[in-house]
Amino acid sequence: MTRPRQRSIARFALSVCSLLCLPVAADNATASAGPTIQASAALPSTERRPLVSVIDEYVRLARSSNLGLQAAALEVERSQAALDAARGRFFPEATLGARYTRSEGGREVSLPLAAAFNPVYSTLNELLLADGKPARFGSINDPRFLLQREQEQDTRISIRQALYVPALPAALRAQRSLFEANEFARMALSQRLQRDVTTGYLDWLRASRGAVIVEASETLLAENLRITESLFRNGKVTQDQVLRAKAEWLAVGQQATETRNVRDQLQSYVNFLLNRALDTELEDADADVEVQSAAKDLAALRQGALDNRPEIGQVDRAVRAAGSRVDLARAARKPTLALGIDGGTQGEKYEFGRGRNFATVSLLLNWTLFDGGTRRAEVREARIAEQQARTRRDEVAQQIQLEVQQALDQLYTSEASLRTAEARAEAARAAFRIAGRKRDEGVISQVEFLDSRTSLTAAELNLNSVRFELLARQAELDYATGVPQR
Repeated sequence: MTRPRQRSIARFALSVCSLLCLPVAADNATASAGPTIQASAALPSTERRPLVSVIDEYVRLARSSNLGLQAAALEVERSQAALDAARGRFFPEATLGARYTRSEGGREVSLPLAAAFNPVYSTLNELLLADGKPARFGSINDPRFLLQREQEQDTRISIRQALYVPALPAALRAQRSLFEANEFARMALSQRLQRDVTTGYLDWLRASRGAVIVEASETLLAENLRITESLFRNGKVTQDQVLRAKAEWLAVGQQATETRNVRDQLQSYVNFLLNRALDTELEDADADVEVQSAAKDLAALRQGALDNRPEIGQVDRAVRAAGSRVDLARAARKPTLALGIDGGTQGEKYEFGRGRNFATVSLLLNWTLFDGGTRRAEVREARIAEQQARTRRDEVAQQIQLEVQQALDQLYTSEASLRTAEARAEAARAAFRIAGRKRDEGVISQVEFLDSRTSLTAAELNLNSVRFELLARQAELDYATGVPQR
């Protein structure tokens, strides 16, 4: 990500984060805050790093350790190996082959020479004897020999070089497109991981702050129960108000347990993304700046998403790969020509030299003249696959534009909700301060005081939720528009 873009995101994050912790430091702020916020401010606090720094560190950790991202990286390496194999088919292939054979028995061949020559020899001998000369021709036997030798060896080096194979360039283009598609898929997964880590950590912070508010409310209601019991002992309230105060205190205790459970589950989810022990403690970030909203152009964001999102590059490469498969299917219908060179030695023994070595050079032509329409059907299948890939590309583009619009609408809604939540919380604080003074003087019913307390806690929880939701919506918009990774 460029430095100006980093500063822009940092300013937005810092501006949102300031609202994540309610002001309680100054005397005026303490006077205007509700009792729940005052109680939460009394909880132990430590020095914390800025939210942007913590999230960036967790994102870097996730990219280096997440199992899903590691699997995507291995898929890229596998496709790279397949691409190297496709390139290697353009080079000559040299192989060494050796065969040694020992055989026993087998088919014998007999040449019928005896039947052809022995009658002739017998006639000649008779003529010689009639002239008083000794017989000079003897009888012969039919020669017999085996079709295969008892032992034989054939050792050769064979070289094959493709001269004209139309399928090779098409296969190389298809494999290169698949490699690039896998690389874009890894980038898309990395961006989704960044979004999930960011929103997951923000949800954990929201749950953690909510747990603090509820625990502070529980402390406040415990004090309210003590005061109500004191008023009951002095005859200023009836017992039903004491029971109502106790019931509210127990209900908030149950709510505190539930919020802590949600916080622990979100902690486990973030640790799962980071590929570490699920119960590892997460670092609490500092979020203490003021929110500033900015208008955004929907058309520009949509165009930027189409230019930047790796999913578009992934489906584009899938379209290219499908087109290359069409060329590959067409190439199977064309002839191929290759050069073959063989050299070595043959015989009953391993001997080298003149009369024993051999060498051959061949041109190898292969052309399928008839296949029953198989290759024509394969071409048609490849064309349909290409059309499917193009349809998928249009679908992904529309889906991304819809994601951008939804993310932007949700961001605007969160900004508007934040202003409403702030006004609601301020009104609830003021009402609770008045109800507290009336309660201390015994001029207000317990039901009215508890309703005021419930409204305050609900308003503070809502404000806490909306603030974190606003920052999460910004992370969603950054993902939808394909903002470069930090």
